[in-house]
Amino acid sequence: MAGNVLPIGLPRRSLLGAAGGVLALGAATPVRAGRQAEEPLADSVRGALAAAVADGSPPKVQFDRVEDRLVYLKWLGAMSDRLKRRKSETQTRLEFLETLWYESKRAGLEPALVLGLVQVESGFRKYAISVAGARGYMQVMPFWARLIGDGDPAKLFHMQTNLRFGCVILRHYLDREKGDLFMTLGRYNGSRGKAEYPNAVMASRRLWLPPA
Repeated sequence: MAGNVLPIGLPRRSLLGAAGGVLALGAATPVRAGRQAEEPLADSVRGALAAAVADGSPPKVQFDRVEDRLVYLKWLGAMSDRLKRRKSETQTRLEFLETLWYESKRAGLEPALVLGLVQVESGFRKYAISVAGARGYMQVMPFWARLIGDGDPAKLFHMQTNLRFGCVILRHYLDREKGDLFMTLGRYNGSRGKAEYPNAVMASRRLWLPPA
């Protein structure tokens, strides 16, 4: 897994979590997926993103210390309980959480942040399609398949592929915004500089923080 996990503290701008208040897991969120903008990419950036997406490592988490594995298993059990209303089938739910953990950590992102983003973007619906054409759990725009993938947007409905693209893109935007999470989330949603979407994601994120 590459890089350090993004620490989430108080962002440089106010992320009020007040976009409709703290969101209930079963409630519909007031924010809809926007349109990620297709921006020019330097060849080196495109190459790096393409390599990050193409790495075929299986989403299997490995730990050097028993203590770290126990923390992960505690997280997996807690998140599985919270997600049960959204995904009733146990194996499907666990595979989703295992893959999300792997892809989040691989990109140096906090799993709670990615879970919050998935909740706001798609409501945990694998085959969600926005009015702008964004696809899957993390609502990835099809142009990304052309820019850094193999050109087949249908693969964005594959669970690991969608989470891989989404996490790599979010990490790319975070680097572009020099660690400014407020601007990063806005760029991801296509509403850069506006508060509604970052507030909604951060409010949702709090529902997915690991147990103490």
